[in-house]
Amino acid sequence: MRPVFLLLTTLALVGCSVAPAATGPEPTIAAIQTEVAAMQASATSAPFATPTPRGPQPTDAPLPSIPTPLPLDPALGSALRTQEQLLTAIYERASPAVVSIEVVSAPSADLPEGHPPLGMFPDGPSSQGSGFLYDDQGYIVTNNHVVADADTLQVRFYDGTTSMARLIGTDPDSDLAVIKVAELPPGVAPLVLADSRGVAVGQMAVAIGNPFGEQNTLTVGVISGLGRSLTGPSREIGRFSIPNIIQTDAAINPGNSGGPLLNINGEVIGVNTAIAVSLGNSTFEGVGYAVPSATLSKVVPALISTGRYDHPWMGISMFALDSLTAQRFGIASTKGVLITSVQPNSPASRAGLLVGERLERYNGSQIPVDGDVILAIGGKPVASNDDLVGYLDADYQVGDTITLTIMRASQLLDVQLVLDPRP
Repeated sequence: MRPVFLLLTTLALVGCSVAPAATGPEPTIAAIQTEVAAMQASATSAPFATPTPRGPQPTDAPLPSIPTPLPLDPALGSALRTQEQLLTAIYERASPAVVSIEVVSAPSADLPEGHPPLGMFPDGPSSQGSGFLYDDQGYIVTNNHVVADADTLQVRFYDGTTSMARLIGTDPDSDLAVIKVAELPPGVAPLVLADSRGVAVGQMAVAIGNPFGEQNTLTVGVISGLGRSLTGPSREIGRFSIPNIIQTDAAINPGNSGGPLLNINGEVIGVNTAIAVSLGNSTFEGVGYAVPSATLSKVVPALISTGRYDHPWMGISMFALDSLTAQRFGIASTKGVLITSVQPNSPASRAGLLVGERLERYNGSQIPVDGDVILAIGGKPVASNDDLVGYLDADYQVGDTITLTIMRASQLLDVQLVLDPRP
């Protein structure tokens, strides 16, 4: 895999908003609380004084009259008024289907062998996230990282109704999960999924969720990027990425995770998942990320039916090429991904994909630079690791046969490979 440079920003999952008892208050709230405390202390330390009567005040000369300005022409705000009406309609339609998910986790402790298990926290939820109603049978979509460590789940609906929920299935590799409630409040309808493959940069994006536990909050922005990747779970054989992520500047904060990202029709185009933050910070700074609905439409039905989803797997590590690395290492192609390792007994191994033998140092690591370079998959050009993983995720399933165009020792070859489930 291509080495990762340390940047001044990092990614933060935004779903597990820790319960109030576990975190400090917001700075502005802290300032207000301090001021109130000082006033209370002053009031209790000294008896109330009798107000001093105010003496006679001078009479000021009257100021000249100012005519009241005329209202603005309503036509000037017609476009904004239409947008306001649209956002209000989206909220009124979608908000009842958006829920707050309250998570209770068992206390972690190193218990001696044979010690009986500890009970649940008696004082309520330990973290909180968002979710939305997927269908009329009570299935709710959220993020895996919201519910992964849950022992007990409570769903809070827009009208204050609460219901216990049970975990149906999780998929860490897409950060999606499904939970289920046994009954729904009257009038609550599931959200409709759009096809995120038709989303374009610049289109409006509307997020509804529960940031900082503030229930059913709406924020608005645009789609600011497509085809991003997030760092996924680590396995014994390596770390995987979550591909085809939608980027938005709609404000997303801790507690928003699992809530829907909507288009102007009120349809789900993604599931809000993570934010980019400066080191040492954890609040929104202008870049949020959502798992696309195209991924959701494949993963969620599998989670409902079997509790899991199998992602297609080739069994390689790779390094994206560019002009600089191609010139440095004497590689004929300035595009594509260089195969740096092949897992034993993997699809890539069975297909005969080769790793090079000449090692070169790059960013402190030794990488083989004379192996196979993948240039295309199914005829689609591959310019980066994200391209290859994104095509696998979007276009293929376990058991499919794919055709890779590779460069081997300056020769172009087509290699067929049958995809396995990710181990």
